[in-house]
Amino acid sequence: MPNGAQALMKTLVDAGIEVCFTNPGTSEMHFVAALDSEPNMKAVLALFEGVATGAADGYARMADKPAATLLHLGCGLGNGLANLHNARKGKVPVVNIVGDHATYHVPYDAQLQSDIETVARNVSPGFVRTSQKTEALCQDAADAITAARGFPGQVATLILPADVSWGEGGVPCVVPPQPAAPLADDATVQAIADAIRSGKKTAFLLGGRALREQSLLAAAKIAANNGVKLFAETFPTRIERGEGLPAVERIAYFAELAGVQLADVESLILVDCKAPVSFFAYPGKKSYLVPDGCTVHTLATPEQDTAGSLNKLATALGAAAASPALQAAERPGRPRGKLTAEKVCKAVAHFLPDNAIIVDEAITSGLMLNKMTAGCPRHDMITLTGGAIGQGLPNSVGAAIACPDRPVISLIGDGTAMYTVQALWTMAREQLNVTSIIFNNASYSVLNIELERVGADEVGAKAKSQLDLNGPVLNFAQLATGMGVHGIRVHTAEEMNKALEYALAHPGPHLIEAVVPESLNGVKRKVLPWVLRSLPSLPLSVTRALKKKIAP
Repeated sequence: MPNGAQALMKTLVDAGIEVCFTNPGTSEMHFVAALDSEPNMKAVLALFEGVATGAADGYARMADKPAATLLHLGCGLGNGLANLHNARKGKVPVVNIVGDHATYHVPYDAQLQSDIETVARNVSPGFVRTSQKTEALCQDAADAITAARGFPGQVATLILPADVSWGEGGVPCVVPPQPAAPLADDATVQAIADAIRSGKKTAFLLGGRALREQSLLAAAKIAANNGVKLFAETFPTRIERGEGLPAVERIAYFAELAGVQLADVESLILVDCKAPVSFFAYPGKKSYLVPDGCTVHTLATPEQDTAGSLNKLATALGAAAASPALQAAERPGRPRGKLTAEKVCKAVAHFLPDNAIIVDEAITSGLMLNKMTAGCPRHDMITLTGGAIGQGLPNSVGAAIACPDRPVISLIGDGTAMYTVQALWTMAREQLNVTSIIFNNASYSVLNIELERVGADEVGAKAKSQLDLNGPVLNFAQLATGMGVHGIRVHTAEEMNKALEYALAHPGPHLIEAVVPESLNGVKRKVLPWVLRSLPSLPLSVTRALKKKIAP
């Protein structure tokens, strides 16, 4: 009979889990050895646990099924926690396997002993289990897989003691098929149809799976037929966009601008998302961003079928045959002159290939990315769902492995890139078709803005030094070269164009380091908090014009 690790490997593969992102240690050696027993399992080594967990997240977003991770004890889980947090917030399925000491070794409190279950519950509130016996391991794994790929998706953590892994008598288990997600019930659909017909200003707020093509088309039919506005959550897990798809306006990161977008909405209909809230609390400002007097309805929860529920609503409204408004083809021209973050986004939009995957962790440098790429050839975009920076490069690894025939372009801030820069090594090792564009503005730019917004007084040199990346300025092209990735540093728009054309014409990985000034610096940074504070006192038409200027 196989040992526990071998039986576990077969259980995973038979359930359709074909990739494992690993950063193993001694306790996981039998699992590592079992990789050779299963030719259908691809193992991808990461040099840091945050790369492994972020890659599993990116993979599942694009493959629509979970990958596995392999982490070393509680400390390894802790190192990977931030990107598991992002996966949890994005409702992304991940089977998170964490090795542990042998069960009989635990009472001795060895150096690496820790309470793994407590750590795991932060990112796996719905499923954490320590397998206690080899004979029960594969059933535990089947339960974890079932939990991970249910509706909504989740991070399911299976803790694997070393002796359970090496023990004889493992028995592979069959994982039951995933049941279909239910539709919104008749009463809910009728109530929302009545709200839309009431004549009140109504908007959809779409999130999760509602930002895929079939759901978008159904929502856009209702919008065309009944005058409903389409909004998307601020940080979508994955949004399908571009030429030939409905255009959706994302809710702004700045709460003051989100308030402008929602100001006149009287009925807000949620589809696979929650009502919008401010990213952080600010003195004297609201956290809950739904306007006073606005009624919130939920058409489909994360447990329900978004496309089916929207189509059901469209039928109830007589909108099933309506013609949805679709994004026309449109690209900006080549940028020229001194390089800025906006011109980098313009270059990406000008050269974006068909069926690309954009991974957006550009932070403030990407303020113009949505506008620039709106009419580009159809593409997917992945964003920072949980706000824990360091997601973008690992997500790119996972997306490229899930979709090897699609080019991946990641736009990453310099500060966030350093959180998981080891992902470049994995890109080189796996020869992934990823072009990473790093915005080097030598600053935690968003924190400089937040410093002004929170009303901190008398900010001196010591405080400001915590928010800049000068002294020394990072050289990402050299870092990339040191990890086997073709890297180049650019200072002008013409150099950016040439570097991006080359990268897209030659399979990756590539890294382009764009040396740019901060998007919101100097006078802009000083003026922005004043403008945001002034918005409630200005006419709505003026505030919306300002919003389009600041963050279109």
